[in-house]
Amino acid sequence: MTSHRRNLSISSTEDDPYAHAESYYGDKKSLSKSSKLGRVRTFSVFETKSKIFDDFRKDLLKDHKNSSCENIGDDKTPSPEKSPSPPAPVTNGNRRPSIVPIYDDIANQSSSELKPELHARRASVDDSFLRPKKFYINDIDLTLRELLENEDTDHNYQITIEDTGPKVLKLGTANSGGYTKAPVRGTYMLSNLLQELTIAKRFGRDQLILDEQRLNENPVARIKRLITTQFWKSLTREITKDNIVEMSKDTKIKESYYDAEGKLIENSESHRIYIPHNRQDQYEYFNSIKKANPNIVLDVVYLPEKIDGQFIKSINNKPGLLALSAKPDPNEKGNLLNEPYVVPGGRFNELYGWDSYMETLGLLTDVTPKSNHEHLRLARGMTENFIYEIHHYGKILNANRSYYLGRSQPPFLTDMALRVFEKTKEVYPEKLPETIDFLKRATLASIKEYLTIWCAKPRLDEKTGLSCYHPEGVGIPPETEATHFDAVLKPYVQKHKLTQAEFIEKYNSQEIHEPELDEYFLHDRAVRESGHDTSYRLEGKCADLATVDLNSLLYKYEVDISTVLTNYFDGKLQDVNGTVHQASEWIQRAATRRKNLTKYLWNEKDSMFYDYNVKTEQQTGYESATTFWPLWSQAATREQAKKLVENSVSKFEEHGGLVAGTLRSRGEINLHRPSRQWDYPYGWAPQQILAWIGLNSYGYTDVASRLAYRWLFMMTRAFVDYNGVVVEKYNVCKGAVPHRVDAEYGNQGLDFKGVATEGFGWVNASYLVGLQYLNLHAKRCLGTLTPPEVYLRSIETHKDTVEDVQGIV
Repeated sequence: MTSHRRNLSISSTEDDPYAHAESYYGDKKSLSKSSKLGRVRTFSVFETKSKIFDDFRKDLLKDHKNSSCENIGDDKTPSPEKSPSPPAPVTNGNRRPSIVPIYDDIANQSSSELKPELHARRASVDDSFLRPKKFYINDIDLTLRELLENEDTDHNYQITIEDTGPKVLKLGTANSGGYTKAPVRGTYMLSNLLQELTIAKRFGRDQLILDEQRLNENPVARIKRLITTQFWKSLTREITKDNIVEMSKDTKIKESYYDAEGKLIENSESHRIYIPHNRQDQYEYFNSIKKANPNIVLDVVYLPEKIDGQFIKSINNKPGLLALSAKPDPNEKGNLLNEPYVVPGGRFNELYGWDSYMETLGLLTDVTPKSNHEHLRLARGMTENFIYEIHHYGKILNANRSYYLGRSQPPFLTDMALRVFEKTKEVYPEKLPETIDFLKRATLASIKEYLTIWCAKPRLDEKTGLSCYHPEGVGIPPETEATHFDAVLKPYVQKHKLTQAEFIEKYNSQEIHEPELDEYFLHDRAVRESGHDTSYRLEGKCADLATVDLNSLLYKYEVDISTVLTNYFDGKLQDVNGTVHQASEWIQRAATRRKNLTKYLWNEKDSMFYDYNVKTEQQTGYESATTFWPLWSQAATREQAKKLVENSVSKFEEHGGLVAGTLRSRGEINLHRPSRQWDYPYGWAPQQILAWIGLNSYGYTDVASRLAYRWLFMMTRAFVDYNGVVVEKYNVCKGAVPHRVDAEYGNQGLDFKGVATEGFGWVNASYLVGLQYLNLHAKRCLGTLTPPEVYLRSIETHKDTVEDVQGIV
């Protein structure tokens, strides 16, 4: 009998229940109009009418009558008189609905319907009960509607643990053509059902066969699959002729200008792209798109050769996208191929600085000589774009929008380029000369950035030899929310007896001079350049701080550049200006910075690296997770690393990983001193990733693994309980709803209906990188949502047992 059952499988054994959405649901264009399901993965769901199946059913009934254990494995069901009366089911033609609420229970079926069901569910005889089912959804819209009506009780188009529905629904099985019902139980499976139906609908499906394995998929495997096959794709951007208008649209600033009659036009949607002054090919390319499409609105504007704070302020009301790296199309004269990049997600729809480095780490985790070359292309594209930005805009930008021209972000280019270089050598060994050329260009760009941005005035503090975040800029940052600076500006508005809008206009044009306000916005811009916007660690003083994070990164630049010059260019490399850069010079720079890191930033008593205020000439004493960055860059000595691990990891370790800063340092929060998102109790993906890498580099792999498990558990728990959510940042403290962050900007990645399609760039990366630090046992515990305390206790017990056995031996 079992063999008959296998032969009657309505799907090909080659079907992959975890296939990419495009493969699983099929391309809309490839639909067969004659298909009963209107989809590529079509197979007959009406085989129940075949003679073979009729004979099989007769065998089932005969065996059922002779069985003396017919109730084995049956569900306990309420009696009909205690069950609420079911509403009249909505049917599709003569068919029963594909989804049945829990109140339409098996108890309401006739005995003739019931008997074969009882037998079919006996695992002792029929292994189909144990094998994954396939559900037949004959009306996706109807199924979605009923699912949401029954389970989405808070009406947010998500199914979470906070919904109070019955948490059980029944779907028709494919083998019965939707007639036989099987339950889908619990928040996780029901939310996955909502996600799969939403995806299928977006692919243009009306009906489908859905594998049960997609609903109860191991959450670790599901998160990884969604990131690698869907999230990265959704976050990928690449400028083309067809999308330049949409890509150039600014989502943060609405344009304002005076028309020909002198009337002020505000809140006009802008479509503009700025081109470097010496890239005529790009200027002509984007203008050719305008000429070929006279109906589109697109301003193509040259930038001046000199870009300073005054110029940046002058175009604040004319926001635009900044052009990125492009090369001639070998197959089409005049066409340019623009390098791709990955955006963070949410409101951040540009190429961001240090986000891109973290994303690169995640993208490269699954690149092999045989697979995922597209991820390598994305990582390479972002690196090429950074090289382009340094050459044409003078720095790696905060992001490629016009109002970011004055500021950078934490520099990671050397390590990013080396990782892409090594992976490219592995995947394309035959292209070694071109790969070496890529490394050369990246290294020369890094040298230029180092010498002209980070180790030049105003960012370099000559007395300490350390660097500070200190970007150019005039006036008030235009990209923030309209009310962001209300409290800061209020006393000045009252002082000058103007409206806030009038004051901002006069202050930005320097008709009004307020030195204290100038100082405030200098530090505010520096905080934004640091990437840690915002935190009480940096507020009101950032431009005066030689921070642990920046100087750790610059030490890594020095070491990486000396290594590249030594290993690949015979110890020296000449730039376009004829200057020869010697490896020995960079070795000396690294040694000097490492000495200064210890002298000014290391606190022996506290076993911590602190930021150093170059004006007050004192350490700040603010406990920040950036204290682990010298481990990532390997600027810390072995003794410093040992003390950090023994005495300071515990200051930051929370239920969900490392907190960005300690509660002691943050201090009291009240109406006049609100939460800052880079402070306690929040944790961020880059802080976790850099700490894992650093701890592992110094041999503390067990600590890195422990912290990785905590972070990944928190992410997985939120993903399972809250409809597949993956967000920008988390509250890492025990007892919190981790993705609920009410500080300042809220959280990115929450705004979806039915299914999350992007996650968030560096958080996606942190999951993939974190898995590299977990062994098989840890991954299995993660998949079963074993809490960190339980998992770590089992690890300690195992260690104690091993030590006892070794002692006896």
